[in-house]
Amino acid sequence: MLLLRCRRTVLHVPTKFSSKFIRYCSSHDTDQNKIDSAANTANEVSQKQELYITDPISPGSVFFLPNGTKIFNKLVSFMKLQQQNKYGFQEVVTPLIYRKTLWEQSGHWENYKDDMFRVEGNDLSKEEYGLKPMNCPGHCVIFKRFDRSYNDLPLRFSDFSPLHRNEASGALSGLTRVRKFHQDDGHIFCTQEQVHQEIKKCLELVDMCYTSVFPISGNDTKPAYSLTLSTRPEKFVGEIEVWNHAEETLKSILSESGHSYTINEGDGAFYGPKIDILVHDHTGKSHQVATIQLDFQLPERFKLEYKSKDNDYKRPIMIHRAVFGSVERFMAILIDSNKGKWPFWLNPNQCMVIPVKTQDKKIMDLAEKTVKTLRAENTDPKSPIPPNSFHFSVDMDCRDESVSKRIRDAIKKHYSFIIMIGDKEVESDKVAIRTRESRNVNQLTLKEVFDKFVDLETNYK
Repeated sequence: MLLLRCRRTVLHVPTKFSSKFIRYCSSHDTDQNKIDSAANTANEVSQKQELYITDPISPGSVFFLPNGTKIFNKLVSFMKLQQQNKYGFQEVVTPLIYRKTLWEQSGHWENYKDDMFRVEGNDLSKEEYGLKPMNCPGHCVIFKRFDRSYNDLPLRFSDFSPLHRNEASGALSGLTRVRKFHQDDGHIFCTQEQVHQEIKKCLELVDMCYTSVFPISGNDTKPAYSLTLSTRPEKFVGEIEVWNHAEETLKSILSESGHSYTINEGDGAFYGPKIDILVHDHTGKSHQVATIQLDFQLPERFKLEYKSKDNDYKRPIMIHRAVFGSVERFMAILIDSNKGKWPFWLNPNQCMVIPVKTQDKKIMDLAEKTVKTLRAENTDPKSPIPPNSFHFSVDMDCRDESVSKRIRDAIKKHYSFIIMIGDKEVESDKVAIRTRESRNVNQLTLKEVFDKFVDLETNYK
Protein backbone atom coordinates (compact mmCIF):
# COMPACT_ATOMS: atom_id res chain seq x y z
CA MET A 1 0.00 0.00 0.00
CA LEU A 2 1.28 3.43 -0.84
CA LEU A 3 -0.18 6.59 0.61
CA LEU A 4 0.72 9.49 -1.63
CA ARG A 5 0.21 13.15 -0.87
CA CYS A 6 0.54 16.00 -3.31
CA ARG A 7 1.94 18.99 -1.50
CA ARG A 8 0.84 21.46 -4.14
CA THR A 9 -1.15 20.38 -7.11
CA VAL A 10 -1.01 21.35 -10.77
CA LEU A 11 -4.56 22.42 -11.51
CA HIS A 12 -6.39 21.33 -14.65
CA VAL A 13 -8.63 24.23 -15.64
CA PRO A 14 -11.56 23.45 -17.96
CA THR A 15 -11.49 25.47 -21.17
CA LYS A 16 -14.71 27.36 -20.52
CA PHE A 17 -13.40 28.62 -17.16
CA SER A 18 -9.80 29.32 -18.16
CA SER A 19 -9.96 33.05 -18.97
CA LYS A 20 -12.12 33.95 -15.97
CA PHE A 21 -9.97 31.82 -13.72
CA ILE A 22 -6.79 33.48 -14.94
CA ARG A 23 -8.22 36.99 -14.50
CA TYR A 24 -9.42 36.12 -11.01
CA CYS A 25 -6.09 34.68 -9.94
CA SER A 26 -4.02 37.52 -11.38
CA SER A 27 -4.85 39.56 -8.29
CA HIS A 28 -3.63 36.86 -5.90
CA ASP A 29 -0.18 36.31 -4.47
CA THR A 30 2.87 34.95 -6.27
CA ASP A 31 2.37 31.35 -5.11
CA GLN A 32 -1.16 31.33 -6.47
CA ASN A 33 0.03 32.73 -9.78
CA LYS A 34 2.59 29.96 -9.96
CA ILE A 35 -0.18 27.40 -9.55
CA ASP A 36 -2.14 29.05 -12.35
CA SER A 37 0.90 28.99 -14.61
CA ALA A 38 1.42 25.28 -14.08
CA ALA A 39 -2.30 24.62 -14.53
CA ASN A 40 -2.46 26.53 -17.77
CA THR A 41 0.57 24.66 -19.11
CA ALA A 42 -0.93 21.23 -18.44
CA ASN A 43 -4.33 22.26 -19.73
CA GLU A 44 -2.94 23.88 -22.88
CA VAL A 45 -0.70 20.94 -23.78
CA SER A 46 -3.46 18.42 -23.16
CA GLN A 47 -5.86 20.31 -25.41
CA LYS A 48 -3.32 20.88 -28.17
CA GLN A 49 -2.12 17.27 -28.24
CA GLU A 50 -5.46 15.67 -27.27
CA LEU A 51 -4.06 13.72 -24.31
CA TYR A 52 -7.00 13.44 -21.90
CA ILE A 53 -10.30 14.90 -20.83
CA THR A 54 -12.27 14.99 -17.59
CA ASP A 55 -16.04 15.02 -17.30
CA PRO A 56 -18.50 15.61 -14.43
CA ILE A 57 -20.09 12.25 -15.22
CA SER A 58 -17.10 10.64 -13.44
CA PRO A 59 -15.54 13.17 -11.05
CA GLY A 60 -11.86 12.59 -10.42
CA SER A 61 -11.44 10.05 -13.21
CA VAL A 62 -9.46 10.75 -16.36
CA PHE A 63 -10.52 9.79 -19.87
CA PHE A 64 -7.25 9.12 -21.65
CA LEU A 65 -7.51 9.86 -25.36
CA PRO A 66 -5.46 7.85 -27.90
CA ASN A 67 -2.42 10.14 -27.64
CA GLY A 68 -2.49 10.18 -23.85
CA THR A 69 -2.97 6.42 -23.80
CA LYS A 70 0.19 5.97 -25.88
CA ILE A 71 2.21 7.90 -23.29
CA PHE A 72 0.54 6.09 -20.38
CA ASN A 73 1.24 2.66 -21.90
CA LYS A 74 4.85 3.50 -22.67
CA LEU A 75 5.46 4.65 -19.10
CA VAL A 76 3.92 1.47 -17.73
CA SER A 77 5.85 -0.71 -20.19
CA PHE A 78 9.10 1.04 -19.24
CA MET A 79 8.56 0.39 -15.55
CA LYS A 80 7.47 -3.21 -16.04
CA LEU A 81 10.64 -3.86 -18.03
CA GLN A 82 12.87 -2.42 -15.30
CA GLN A 83 11.06 -4.07 -12.41
CA GLN A 84 10.81 -7.54 -13.88
CA ASN A 85 14.11 -7.86 -15.72
CA LYS A 86 16.42 -5.69 -13.64
CA TYR A 87 15.03 -5.94 -10.11
CA GLY A 88 13.30 -9.31 -9.92
CA PHE A 89 9.65 -8.30 -9.50
CA GLN A 90 6.85 -10.65 -10.50
CA GLU A 91 3.72 -8.95 -11.80
CA VAL A 92 0.35 -9.97 -10.35
CA VAL A 93 -3.20 -8.86 -11.12
CA THR A 94 -5.51 -8.57 -8.11
CA PRO A 95 -9.24 -7.89 -7.53
CA LEU A 96 -10.66 -4.38 -7.33
CA ILE A 97 -13.25 -5.18 -4.63
CA TYR A 98 -12.71 -6.95 -1.30
CA ARG A 99 -14.94 -7.79 1.62
CA LYS A 100 -15.00 -5.43 4.55
CA THR A 101 -13.33 -8.13 6.67
CA LEU A 102 -10.09 -7.78 4.71
CA TRP A 103 -9.94 -4.05 5.36
CA GLU A 104 -10.72 -4.62 9.04
CA GLN A 105 -7.87 -7.09 9.27
CA SER A 106 -5.43 -4.74 7.54
CA GLY A 107 -6.47 -1.76 9.68
CA HIS A 108 -7.73 0.32 6.79
CA TRP A 109 -11.36 0.19 7.88
CA GLU A 110 -10.43 1.85 11.13
CA ASN A 111 -7.84 4.25 9.79
CA TYR A 112 -8.73 4.89 6.15
CA LYS A 113 -12.37 4.06 5.44
CA ASP A 114 -13.40 7.70 4.97
CA ASP A 115 -11.09 7.76 1.94
CA MET A 116 -12.51 4.53 0.51
CA PHE A 117 -15.47 3.86 -1.77
CA ARG A 118 -17.71 1.38 0.01
CA VAL A 119 -19.81 -1.04 -2.05
CA GLU A 120 -22.85 -3.03 -0.96
CA GLY A 121 -23.25 -6.59 -2.23
CA ASN A 122 -26.47 -7.67 -3.95
CA ASP A 123 -26.89 -10.84 -1.92
CA LEU A 124 -29.34 -11.40 0.95
CA SER A 125 -26.80 -10.42 3.61
CA LYS A 126 -26.13 -7.05 1.95
CA GLU A 127 -22.49 -7.58 2.86
CA GLU A 128 -20.30 -4.49 2.68
CA TYR A 129 -17.27 -4.38 0.40
CA GLY A 130 -14.54 -1.83 -0.25
CA LEU A 131 -13.19 -0.70 -3.61
CA LYS A 132 -9.44 -1.01 -3.11
CA PRO A 133 -7.45 2.19 -2.50
CA MET A 134 -4.18 0.21 -2.43
CA ASN A 135 -2.79 -3.22 -3.31
CA CYS A 136 -0.93 -4.34 -0.20
CA PRO A 137 -3.70 -6.37 1.51
CA GLY A 138 -4.23 -8.34 -1.71
CA HIS A 139 -0.51 -9.05 -1.93
CA CYS A 140 -0.59 -10.26 1.67
CA VAL A 141 -3.36 -12.69 0.69
CA ILE A 142 -1.15 -14.06 -2.11
CA PHE A 143 1.85 -14.41 0.20
CA LYS A 144 -0.17 -16.23 2.85
CA ARG A 145 -1.79 -18.71 0.45
CA PHE A 146 1.43 -20.74 -0.02
CA ASP A 147 4.00 -22.23 2.31
CA ARG A 148 6.97 -19.89 2.25
CA SER A 149 10.61 -20.61 3.01
CA TYR A 150 13.58 -18.33 3.59
CA ASN A 151 14.72 -19.54 0.16
CA ASP A 152 11.71 -17.75 -1.38
CA LEU A 153 12.74 -14.38 0.04
CA PRO A 154 12.97 -11.66 -0.97
CA LEU A 155 9.63 -12.09 -2.76
CA ARG A 156 8.73 -9.08 -4.89
CA PHE A 157 5.24 -8.44 -6.31
CA SER A 158 4.35 -5.63 -8.72
CA ASP A 159 0.81 -4.55 -9.59
CA PHE A 160 -0.61 -1.93 -11.96
CA SER A 161 -4.30 -2.52 -11.15
CA PRO A 162 -6.41 0.66 -10.97
CA LEU A 163 -6.99 2.10 -7.49
CA HIS A 164 -9.79 4.30 -6.17
CA ARG A 165 -9.68 6.82 -3.33
CA ASN A 166 -12.58 8.99 -2.28
CA GLU A 167 -10.87 12.37 -2.52
CA ALA A 168 -12.96 15.40 -1.61
CA SER A 169 -14.59 16.85 -4.72
CA GLY A 170 -13.09 20.28 -4.06
CA ALA A 171 -9.57 18.81 -4.11
CA LEU A 172 -9.90 17.07 -7.49
CA SER A 173 -7.56 18.49 -10.11
CA GLY A 174 -6.77 17.16 -13.58
CA LEU A 175 -4.16 14.42 -13.44
CA THR A 176 -2.62 15.42 -10.11
CA ARG A 177 -5.51 14.82 -7.73
CA VAL A 178 -7.83 12.05 -8.88
CA ARG A 179 -10.12 9.38 -7.52
CA LYS A 180 -9.18 6.63 -9.96
CA PHE A 181 -5.50 6.16 -10.74
CA HIS A 182 -2.70 3.65 -11.33
CA GLN A 183 0.52 3.12 -9.41
CA ASP A 184 3.66 1.27 -10.37
CA ASP A 185 2.97 -0.48 -7.10
CA GLY A 186 5.34 -3.00 -5.60
CA HIS A 187 5.66 -4.94 -2.35
CA ILE A 188 8.72 -6.78 -1.14
CA PHE A 189 8.54 -9.49 1.50
CA CYS A 190 11.98 -10.05 3.00
CA THR A 191 13.98 -10.89 6.12
CA GLN A 192 15.44 -8.33 8.50
CA GLU A 193 18.87 -8.98 6.99
CA GLN A 194 17.61 -8.22 3.48
CA VAL A 195 15.92 -4.89 4.24
CA HIS A 196 19.02 -2.77 3.73
CA GLN A 197 19.86 -4.23 0.32
CA GLU A 198 16.26 -4.13 -0.92
CA ILE A 199 15.76 -0.48 -0.03
CA LYS A 200 19.15 0.31 -1.54
CA LYS A 201 17.94 -1.26 -4.81
CA CYS A 202 14.74 0.77 -4.64
CA LEU A 203 16.79 3.95 -4.30
CA GLU A 204 18.97 2.86 -7.24
CA LEU A 205 15.91 2.52 -9.48
CA VAL A 206 14.65 5.91 -8.33
CA ASP A 207 18.02 7.49 -9.08
CA MET A 208 18.21 5.94 -12.55
CA CYS A 209 14.71 7.14 -13.44
CA TYR A 210 15.00 10.70 -12.15
CA THR A 211 18.57 11.44 -13.23
CA SER A 212 18.99 9.47 -16.49
CA VAL A 213 15.57 8.86 -18.05
CA PHE A 214 13.27 11.52 -16.60
CA PRO A 215 15.41 14.49 -15.47
CA ILE A 216 12.39 16.59 -14.54
CA SER A 217 13.79 19.31 -12.31
CA GLY A 218 17.52 18.79 -12.08
CA ASN A 219 20.19 21.17 -13.41
CA ASP A 220 23.77 22.16 -12.65
CA THR A 221 22.77 23.89 -9.43
CA LYS A 222 19.80 21.82 -8.27
CA PRO A 223 19.55 18.03 -7.73
CA ALA A 224 17.06 16.07 -9.83
CA TYR A 225 15.06 15.11 -6.74
CA SER A 226 15.03 15.43 -2.96
CA LEU A 227 14.44 12.88 -0.20
CA THR A 228 12.26 13.23 2.88
CA LEU A 229 11.89 10.79 5.77
CA SER A 230 8.32 10.88 7.10
CA THR A 231 7.95 9.64 10.67
CA ARG A 232 5.19 8.26 12.92
CA PRO A 233 1.87 10.13 12.57
CA GLU A 234 -0.52 10.87 15.40
CA LYS A 235 -2.83 8.08 14.22
CA PHE A 236 -0.89 4.83 13.83
CA VAL A 237 -0.99 1.10 14.43
CA GLY A 238 1.61 -1.03 16.21
CA GLU A 239 4.07 -0.54 19.04
CA ILE A 240 6.16 2.60 19.41
CA GLU A 241 9.31 0.50 19.87
CA VAL A 242 8.75 -1.13 16.47
CA TRP A 243 8.19 2.28 14.90
CA ASN A 244 11.38 3.66 16.43
CA HIS A 245 13.35 0.70 15.07
CA ALA A 246 11.88 1.15 11.59
CA GLU A 247 12.65 4.88 11.56
CA GLU A 248 16.24 4.30 12.68
CA THR A 249 16.64 1.67 9.94
CA LEU A 250 15.56 4.14 7.24
CA LYS A 251 17.76 6.91 8.68
CA SER A 252 20.75 4.58 8.55
CA ILE A 253 20.06 3.58 4.93
CA LEU A 254 19.59 7.20 3.85
CA SER A 255 22.81 8.26 5.57
CA GLU A 256 24.76 5.50 3.86
CA SER A 257 23.26 6.39 0.46
CA GLY A 258 25.13 9.69 0.41
CA HIS A 259 21.95 11.64 -0.38
CA SER A 260 20.96 14.50 1.87
CA TYR A 261 17.45 14.29 3.27
CA THR A 262 15.01 16.15 5.46
CA ILE A 263 12.70 14.81 8.16
CA ASN A 264 8.96 15.40 7.96
CA GLU A 265 7.74 14.68 11.48
CA GLY A 266 4.38 12.95 11.75
CA ASP A 267 3.75 12.49 8.02
CA GLY A 268 4.35 8.73 7.79
CA ALA A 269 1.71 6.20 6.78
CA PHE A 270 -0.37 4.83 9.65
CA TYR A 271 1.43 1.49 9.42
CA GLY A 272 5.05 2.61 9.07
CA PRO A 273 7.61 5.33 8.25
CA LYS A 274 8.47 6.14 4.67
CA ILE A 275 10.96 7.79 2.37
CA ASP A 276 9.28 10.25 0.00
CA ILE A 277 10.98 11.37 -3.21
CA LEU A 278 10.04 14.84 -4.41
CA VAL A 279 10.63 16.69 -7.67
CA HIS A 280 9.96 20.32 -8.54
CA ASP A 281 7.96 21.70 -11.43
CA HIS A 282 8.98 24.77 -13.44
CA THR A 283 7.43 27.13 -10.86
CA GLY A 284 9.43 25.60 -8.01
CA LYS A 285 6.57 23.70 -6.39
CA SER A 286 7.40 20.28 -4.96
CA HIS A 287 5.47 17.13 -5.86
CA GLN A 288 5.82 13.73 -4.25
CA VAL A 289 6.45 11.03 -6.81
CA ALA A 290 8.26 7.94 -5.59
CA THR A 291 7.90 6.50 -2.10
CA ILE A 292 9.51 3.68 -0.12
CA GLN A 293 7.74 2.53 3.03
CA LEU A 294 8.85 0.10 5.70
CA ASP A 295 6.09 -1.97 7.30
CA PHE A 296 6.27 -4.29 10.31
CA GLN A 297 2.50 -4.06 10.94
CA LEU A 298 0.72 -5.77 8.02
CA PRO A 299 2.78 -9.00 8.25
CA GLU A 300 1.70 -9.19 11.89
CA ARG A 301 -1.96 -8.45 11.18
CA PHE A 302 -2.11 -11.07 8.42
CA LYS A 303 0.00 -13.56 10.40
CA LEU A 304 2.42 -13.91 7.52
CA GLU A 305 5.28 -16.30 8.12
CA TYR A 306 8.09 -18.19 6.46
CA LYS A 307 10.19 -21.15 7.55
CA SER A 308 13.68 -20.04 8.54
CA LYS A 309 16.99 -21.88 8.25
CA ASP A 310 16.46 -23.09 11.81
CA ASN A 311 13.18 -24.72 10.79
CA ASP A 312 11.06 -22.35 12.86
CA TYR A 313 8.60 -19.75 11.59
CA LYS A 314 9.29 -16.03 11.42
CA ARG A 315 7.49 -12.90 10.26
CA PRO A 316 8.69 -11.32 7.03
CA ILE A 317 9.19 -7.58 6.78
CA MET A 318 7.18 -5.76 4.13
CA ILE A 319 8.47 -2.91 1.96
CA HIS A 320 5.99 -0.84 -0.05
CA ARG A 321 7.49 1.08 -2.96
CA ALA A 322 6.58 2.98 -6.10
CA VAL A 323 8.89 4.89 -8.41
CA PHE A 324 6.43 6.92 -10.48
CA GLY A 325 3.89 6.95 -7.68
CA SER A 326 0.63 7.74 -9.40
CA VAL A 327 1.23 7.32 -13.15
CA GLU A 328 -1.37 10.02 -13.79
CA ARG A 329 0.36 12.54 -11.54
CA PHE A 330 3.74 11.61 -13.01
CA MET A 331 2.36 12.37 -16.48
CA ALA A 332 1.18 15.79 -15.26
CA ILE A 333 4.65 16.56 -13.94
CA LEU A 334 6.21 15.47 -17.23
CA ILE A 335 3.80 17.73 -19.12
CA ASP A 336 4.73 20.63 -16.88
CA SER A 337 8.42 19.87 -17.37
CA ASN A 338 8.56 19.44 -21.14
CA LYS A 339 5.66 21.73 -22.18
CA GLY A 340 4.54 19.06 -24.62
CA LYS A 341 7.96 18.61 -26.22
CA TRP A 342 8.12 14.91 -25.46
CA PRO A 343 11.30 12.92 -26.00
CA PHE A 344 10.98 10.83 -29.13
CA TRP A 345 10.32 7.52 -27.36
CA LEU A 346 7.39 8.96 -25.39
CA ASN A 347 6.02 11.26 -28.07
CA PRO A 348 2.56 10.27 -29.37
CA ASN A 349 3.44 12.41 -32.42
CA GLN A 350 6.81 11.06 -33.47
CA CYS A 351 6.98 11.98 -37.14
CA MET A 352 5.00 13.99 -39.69
CA VAL A 353 5.38 13.21 -43.39
CA ILE A 354 4.73 16.14 -45.74
CA PRO A 355 4.46 15.48 -49.49
CA VAL A 356 5.46 18.69 -51.29
CA LYS A 357 3.01 18.21 -54.20
CA THR A 358 -0.05 16.25 -53.14
CA GLN A 359 -1.26 15.83 -56.73
CA ASP A 360 1.95 14.16 -57.89
CA LYS A 361 1.49 10.37 -57.92
CA LYS A 362 5.18 9.53 -57.55
CA ILE A 363 5.57 11.86 -54.60
CA MET A 364 2.42 10.51 -52.96
CA ASP A 365 3.53 6.92 -53.55
CA LEU A 366 6.85 7.57 -51.78
CA ALA A 367 5.07 9.44 -48.97
CA GLU A 368 2.68 6.54 -48.40
CA LYS A 369 5.57 4.07 -48.56
CA THR A 370 7.39 6.15 -45.93
CA VAL A 371 4.40 6.08 -43.58
CA LYS A 372 3.89 2.32 -43.98
CA THR A 373 7.60 1.59 -43.53
CA LEU A 374 7.96 3.60 -40.33
CA ARG A 375 4.70 2.28 -38.92
CA ALA A 376 5.91 -1.24 -39.87
CA GLU A 377 2.39 -2.04 -41.01
CA ASN A 378 1.44 -5.67 -41.53
CA THR A 379 -1.71 -6.18 -43.57
CA ASP A 380 -1.33 -9.94 -44.02
CA PRO A 381 -4.42 -11.43 -42.30
CA LYS A 382 -2.59 -14.71 -41.65
CA SER A 383 0.62 -13.26 -40.23
CA PRO A 384 0.66 -11.87 -36.67
CA ILE A 385 2.89 -8.97 -35.74
CA PRO A 386 5.95 -10.36 -33.89
CA PRO A 387 6.71 -9.36 -30.29
CA ASN A 388 9.27 -6.66 -29.55
CA SER A 389 8.85 -5.12 -33.00
CA PHE A 390 8.98 -1.37 -33.58
CA HIS A 391 5.99 0.60 -34.83
CA PHE A 392 6.37 4.36 -34.84
CA SER A 393 3.65 6.99 -34.59
CA VAL A 394 3.73 8.58 -38.04
CA ASP A 395 1.15 10.84 -39.70
CA MET A 396 0.91 12.44 -43.15
CA ASP A 397 -0.30 15.97 -43.85
CA CYS A 398 -1.88 16.12 -47.33
CA ARG A 399 -3.82 19.33 -46.81
CA ASP A 400 -4.01 21.89 -49.57
CA GLU A 401 -1.67 24.22 -47.70
CA SER A 402 1.84 25.46 -48.38
CA VAL A 403 4.74 23.31 -47.25
CA SER A 404 5.90 26.01 -44.81
CA LYS A 405 2.43 26.19 -43.27
CA ARG A 406 2.30 22.42 -42.79
CA ILE A 407 5.80 22.41 -41.28
CA ARG A 408 4.81 25.17 -38.84
CA ASP A 409 1.71 23.25 -37.81
CA ALA A 410 3.75 20.09 -37.22
CA ILE A 411 6.19 22.05 -35.05
CA LYS A 412 3.30 23.56 -33.07
CA LYS A 413 2.05 20.03 -32.36
CA HIS A 414 5.58 19.09 -31.25
CA TYR A 415 6.23 16.30 -33.74
CA SER A 416 9.79 15.11 -33.08
CA PHE A 417 10.67 14.79 -36.77
CA ILE A 418 9.33 16.18 -40.02
CA ILE A 419 9.92 14.40 -43.32
CA MET A 420 9.51 16.32 -46.60
CA ILE A 421 9.14 14.49 -49.91
CA GLY A 422 9.43 16.18 -53.28
CA ASP A 423 10.86 15.54 -56.75
CA LYS A 424 14.45 15.36 -55.46
CA GLU A 425 13.51 12.66 -52.94
CA VAL A 426 11.67 10.64 -55.58
CA GLU A 427 14.74 10.70 -57.83
CA SER A 428 17.20 9.76 -55.06
CA ASP A 429 14.86 7.36 -53.25
CA LYS A 430 15.74 9.18 -50.03
CA VAL A 431 13.71 11.47 -47.80
CA ALA A 432 14.48 14.93 -46.40
CA ILE A 433 14.25 14.87 -42.62
CA ARG A 434 14.58 17.56 -39.96
CA THR A 435 13.83 17.89 -36.25
CA ARG A 436 11.32 20.27 -34.67
CA GLU A 437 14.20 22.26 -33.10
CA SER A 438 16.46 22.66 -36.15
CA ARG A 439 16.04 23.70 -39.77
CA ASN A 440 18.98 21.53 -40.81
CA VAL A 441 17.77 18.96 -43.34
CA ASN A 442 19.41 15.58 -43.94
CA GLN A 443 18.83 13.20 -46.83
CA LEU A 444 18.40 9.64 -45.53
CA THR A 445 17.14 6.33 -46.86
CA LEU A 446 14.05 4.87 -45.21
CA LYS A 447 16.20 2.20 -43.60
CA GLU A 448 18.47 4.86 -42.13
CA VAL A 449 15.46 6.74 -40.77
CA PHE A 450 13.96 3.56 -39.30
CA ASP A 451 17.29 2.61 -37.68
CA LYS A 452 17.61 6.13 -36.26
CA PHE A 453 14.15 5.89 -34.72
CA VAL A 454 14.93 2.45 -33.28
CA ASP A 455 18.10 3.81 -31.67
CA LEU A 456 16.21 6.72 -30.10
CA GLU A 457 13.46 4.48 -28.75
CA THR A 458 15.76 1.79 -27.34
CA ASN A 459 17.87 4.43 -25.57
CA TYR A 460 14.87 6.33 -24.18
CA LYS A 461 15.80 9.50 -26.07
